[in-house]
Amino acid sequence: MKIEIITPDKKVYEGDIKSVRVPGKKGSFQVLKDHAPIISTLESGMVIMIDLDGKETILEISGGVIEVKTNKIILLADSVK
Repeated sequence: MKIEIITPDKKVYEGDIKSVRVPGKKGSFQVLKDHAPIISTLESGMVIMIDLDGKETILEISGGVIEVKTNKIILLADSVK
């Protein structure tokens, strides 16, 4: 899957991943390959990505929106710490 994490100022991350866990408004959830299309609002919290080599990357966001569609993820974050 491809992911882009974007703030109003810049593109923070772009790459291929196996999975991502995000802080949804109704609880955190994970996105894996071939996930159903979804658009969801996000709360402040940790975004945990696992890349194709199994390496974990953690970013802290302060809310935003995620869109998942045909193995492409766009995460629009208010800010990333």
